[in-house]
Amino acid sequence: MPSTEQTWKVGPLAEASGLTVRTLHHWDRIGLLSPSRRTASGHRAYTEPDVVRLYQILALRRLGLGLETIATCLDAGVDPRRLVREHLAATEASLAALHTLHDRLTHLHTELDAEREPGTADLLRLVQAVGATGPAAEEALRRHLDDDQLHALADHAAALGPAAHYLLEVEWPQLYRRAEALRVEGADPADPRVRRVVQRLDELSRLFSGGDATLSAAVRTAWREDPAALSGDPAAPADAWADLRTFLDHAREAAS
Repeated sequence: MPSTEQTWKVGPLAEASGLTVRTLHHWDRIGLLSPSRRTASGHRAYTEPDVVRLYQILALRRLGLGLETIATCLDAGVDPRRLVREHLAATEASLAALHTLHDRLTHLHTELDAEREPGTADLLRLVQAVGATGPAAEEALRRHLDDDQLHALADHAAALGPAAHYLLEVEWPQLYRRAEALRVEGADPADPRVRRVVQRLDELSRLFSGGDATLSAAVRTAWREDPAALSGDPAAPADAWADLRTFLDHAREAAS
């Protein structure tokens, strides 16, 4: 007996959802939302589960999440209620971080107006104010970055404003959790799901380094040698970080 499940072609679904056909085609190409049924005539059609995913995507996008983050969250089966709680907490923390950032930028401005060069401690406090580090991470960065690199890292993080806190405290850890889940699952490093996670991790790295390859390499060295400090998870076993790092390196090699 033929299935009675309702299906939608791309045009009617675009109209019903307020999107454009071009948007749905783009989401199909990047693997965010693809029609999972073919009609008897061979046309691709969206099913009811596809529509459920569509409205999950729209809801998460209204929270301000990027498409890569949305794909990662949905593929990982993230509870939307927990995601909203995390996003709310991150927003509240960002507001507090803005006040701290304002105070520390005011202090640096005063120092510069008086023609006094900010010290390393001032720069590290600025990096911390935009959410890039905690006390343990400060020490790790100090061991691996020189003063010029700390200046650059602070500048790039400050340019991101309150988004820096969300990217570092919510999205980046979620991407690492997703990568670890895929590794434990036994996914091939060339798996498109792994590639999407790695691409977004590398995109975030470029945001915070400003595309400076030398700065990126210094931060990667800090992560490689002090993963517990920079991840904010001191309980994480070193061998687990090593296995995940190798897995991600293989994924990058497969994509090159």
